[in-house]
Amino acid sequence: MITESSSHYENLEKMSIEEILRGINQEDKTVAHSVEKVIPQIESLVNQIVPRMKAGGRIFYIGAGTSGRLGVVDASECPPTFGVPFDLVVGIIAGGDIAIRRAVENAEDDADQAWKDLEEYNFGENDTLIGIAASGRTPYVIGGLQEARKRGFLTGSISCNPNSAVSEAAEYPIEAVTGPEFVTGSTRMKAGTSQKLILNMISTSVMIQLGRVRGNKMVDMQLSNHKLVNRGIGMIMGETGVAFSEAEALLKEYGSVRKAVDAYSVSVK
Repeated sequence: MITESSSHYENLEKMSIEEILRGINQEDKTVAHSVEKVIPQIESLVNQIVPRMKAGGRIFYIGAGTSGRLGVVDASECPPTFGVPFDLVVGIIAGGDIAIRRAVENAEDDADQAWKDLEEYNFGENDTLIGIAASGRTPYVIGGLQEARKRGFLTGSISCNPNSAVSEAAEYPIEAVTGPEFVTGSTRMKAGTSQKLILNMISTSVMIQLGRVRGNKMVDMQLSNHKLVNRGIGMIMGETGVAFSEAEALLKEYGSVRKAVDAYSVSVK
């Protein structure tokens, strides 16, 4: 497997700190090119997700270890960024939430557990399951994808080895082949970075298609701290031309950038 192949660099422990950092950076530069090659695969999956989401569907990510954590991160960022319900995009990690912080022994080896985890969410006909596995051979992910696909649900996958079992299990596989890691087999590095980039692309493009972005602004973002409130005020000022104090009052009254801008637009007509 390419993700397990030997690093291009030898004797890492004898390198200076600068040599280590430059080596890692040199390898990281290749990741975006690997992702660029699979844009058609990403597009095909997103084209299937969007109409299902418009019909009330959800996205579920499943993974183990780093891959599972990346799915949880992407899912957890959707509500504050796009103002969607917390259960519209769901990240599930092998071993449960405790595995986010601490590895759970053998959790990824249970091929039946992923579907059991999904059943707790009443997985439905408009939902999408995306399995994430750098190696492409994680039983937890493969089993979940196989069961979902057998039942006729939309399935996609993100992996970093060609022709993997995970890709075979998914209807819409994405294979970003990132090559050997700087530290041999440490797929939290380049492989993990590619998975993060792809997850960003999937969730962001879906949310834009669902109307959760206006222009280039996060008009539905949750105003959960002073930084975001000030960002919202700035958005309103930019959209309406009003002064800071009026934009602040509009945001306070309507509770979201979108509602504030829409209300102002109606009032000036």
